[in-house]
Amino acid sequence: MSLIKLSIKGISYSQTQSGAYALVLSEEEGTRTLPIIIGAFEAQSIAIALETEIRPPRPLTHDLFKTFSDRFLITVKEVIIHKLVDGVFFSSLVCERDGIEEIIDARTSDAIAIAVRFEAPIYTYENILEKAGVFLKLEEEFGIEDDSESEEDALDLEDLVTKKESTFSDVSLKELHNQLNDAVADENYELAAKIRDEISKRS
Repeated sequence: MSLIKLSIKGISYSQTQSGAYALVLSEEEGTRTLPIIIGAFEAQSIAIALETEIRPPRPLTHDLFKTFSDRFLITVKEVIIHKLVDGVFFSSLVCERDGIEEIIDARTSDAIAIAVRFEAPIYTYENILEKAGVFLKLEEEFGIEDDSESEEDALDLEDLVTKKESTFSDVSLKELHNQLNDAVADENYELAAKIRDEISKRS
């Protein structure tokens, strides 16, 4: 069965599971999306890997995996979401070292967080998209129908950790940069994201 390439469309809050997020993947040559429920840590890890402005002072778990793999010349070639059972997605990391390929089972959220760091492609099979895919509606940002997500709850990656408007309007730009550095140093990435968004608005 041929593989279908996916890309990360965005991340939104999940109202069906408290403290969880919906990672939305979309097929690159089609209009279907694949929403996957993931935990807050994994959502944050994926968002940080996609961002260029926020860098944690210490490596996150997926950063450590990337560093470990680089040190021992292991490459993650691709991620394949290969099975869906009772709403749970199963994935594999296709790795290579010295020309030898190995396939490693992984949670889909971890696999995608690692794929982003390796710039590795993400694939799935037609039968999985057939079963769990949702057609993208052009007028909606993510097009997730029947997923208990309203448009006002849908967030792009830059708005992952905040839905409310920034409350930093009275703070100078210089002070915002200082607060951003402090938040990153304290590993308070939610606050850092809010401050970064306010800085971006003023740029």
